[in-house]
Amino acid sequence: MNAPHALRHADRATVSPHELVGYEMVRKLVGFPTVSRDSNLALIEFARDYLDGHGATTALTFDDEGRKANLFATLAAHDGNATSNGIVLSGHTDVVPVDGQPWDTDPFVATLDGDRLYGRGTADMKSFSAIGLAFVPEFVRRGLSRPLHFALSYDEEVGCIGVRRLIADVMEKGVQPAGCIIGEPTGMQIVVANKGRRTWRCRVRGHEAHSSLTPQGVNAVQIACELVGWIAKRARELRDSHRHDPLYDVPFTTPHVGVIRGGTAVNIVPRDCSFEFELRHLPFDDPQQFFAELRAYADSFVPAMHAVDPATYIAFDALSEMPGFDNDNGDDPMRAIARDCTDSGLEHKVSYGTEAALFHRASIPAVICGPGHIEQAHQPNEWIGLDQLARCEAFMRRLMRHVCVA
Repeated sequence: MNAPHALRHADRATVSPHELVGYEMVRKLVGFPTVSRDSNLALIEFARDYLDGHGATTALTFDDEGRKANLFATLAAHDGNATSNGIVLSGHTDVVPVDGQPWDTDPFVATLDGDRLYGRGTADMKSFSAIGLAFVPEFVRRGLSRPLHFALSYDEEVGCIGVRRLIADVMEKGVQPAGCIIGEPTGMQIVVANKGRRTWRCRVRGHEAHSSLTPQGVNAVQIACELVGWIAKRARELRDSHRHDPLYDVPFTTPHVGVIRGGTAVNIVPRDCSFEFELRHLPFDDPQQFFAELRAYADSFVPAMHAVDPATYIAFDALSEMPGFDNDNGDDPMRAIARDCTDSGLEHKVSYGTEAALFHRASIPAVICGPGHIEQAHQPNEWIGLDQLARCEAFMRRLMRHVCVA
């Protein structure tokens, strides 16, 4: 494997949108506002109808409220085989919110400016799925020597929730794919490992008092800040004096506090404070050990809190778990196929989470390879270069050598 910085330095060439098979499909999928908090059913129904029209068999799995669904679709091989030795093209349909971001264009209207296509989901990660769908007529025309599956999931951005039901349904139906290509933005480089991610909420209940009588209160904000400070100190230790893996773009485990809420007025000792934090961990770092150490530090505050008010507490809620992924099998056929389909056989590791580990745990070997760059994801004015769309289309054409008769 080579150094991960190569992920950010793809050669660029002038590409016209008229040269791209999947350009209009990208624009179509971006036009569905599938923010994780909202329904994705309009996009799913569009993709299902499109695939049905090309002879695919399709199945949906819904969330508990029926507002969101996964789609698993199969184009059978020419001999009728629809269950074994197929390749899965996988992507999530949900995108992160745009609230409060200073967009220069409508985020749900894909807008071309020069060689960049702007819109929420262009990079993360509707372009891969759109290009796969756009090539369906060509896959069908050439005939399939093995099944080709499409997996479109919901709620990846909030903890890889939907794909768990999709995979369970696939396993229950006896479908046994040979492997899966997950089209997260890698600059069309092959990624064989990603960090795991855990998220928690901490809730501190203090005791209100007039700010002139602070010893009679328990300041929930200050206690929460002590815990946030511990997380920041641990982050520095992991950066400066802990084991690294230089093949990752960020080569060490990273704790991070993203949200904090508390207090009502500056002259009131605050009763409540909460904060949400995450740990993006390397495979050899144990997230439970990190949490246990934080929990022990939090417990050290409780006796003094109870001395003022026995109803005070510090509580933690586990919010999400995204397992780490490491395809360490150098002989895995999926890695060989991915290397053959890219214009670079180099392999990388990344710090962001994906659904790869969940497929891998279900004995569906996975690699991550898709157009765009993670630096553009989740940002205002998210964009993808037309050169990246062209490289993804070249990938699909090479994939035909592995799945098509002709």
